[in-house]
Amino acid sequence: MSIGLIIAVFILVSVLSSSLKILQEYERGTVFRLGRSVGVRGPGLIILVPFLERIVKVDMRTVTMDVQPQDVITKDNVSIKVNAVVYFRIVDAEAAIIQVADYYYATSQLAQTTLRSILGQFNLDEILAQRENVNQKLQALLDADTEGWGVKVSAVELKHIDLPKEMQRAMAQEAEAERERRAKIISADGEVQRASRLKEASDTLAQSPSALQLAYLQAMTEITSEGKTTIVFPIPVDTMKHFIDVARK
Repeated sequence: MSIGLIIAVFILVSVLSSSLKILQEYERGTVFRLGRSVGVRGPGLIILVPFLERIVKVDMRTVTMDVQPQDVITKDNVSIKVNAVVYFRIVDAEAAIIQVADYYYATSQLAQTTLRSILGQFNLDEILAQRENVNQKLQALLDADTEGWGVKVSAVELKHIDLPKEMQRAMAQEAEAERERRAKIISADGEVQRASRLKEASDTLAQSPSALQLAYLQAMTEITSEGKTTIVFPIPVDTMKHFIDVARK
């Protein structure tokens, strides 16, 4: 095989490799012709004009990005450390290449600054109790800011909120005090219900002497079942008056 033929085969292979590209189903390619964008192509087989066109691939799948822990001062001047996770994807492959140098890095930096800015507008209790509301506000603001880059932010989730040790102890004490308060309220409600039931029972017994006698007998039965040898129970004076009068006569 002559040297000329080898060179020709090498050139042909180089031309074919530079002019034929295969994009996966989740990929799109922005085609540049002499430095100017001529549109987005893919997926499948892409044929380029050799030495005149080049293609830049973009992954269109959803990307999960961790936001590094950020030092945040809340609205009530509490210093906390918060990290989050951002879910986004490319919806405009041409804008993602032309409008921003590195869409992933740009989205990451924007997420960090937005996280500090938004959380600074909430009190600590609001951040802990209304996390879903905070997530939605972060997602809406990030999505609006990255729209020009061809990036769609689908969700933002706060992952971990690191509180100072002093704040953790104060919150633990507050939670314990709240539990004690609820226990005392429940106990007081039980005493009120108990007093009400006792009043109803005493009123019922007062209206029926036979019921009162049965209550006495029931009490005596319960006492004797406990194995007591001495039983002391009150006897109404009116009951003994008859015997006293007889004794005097």
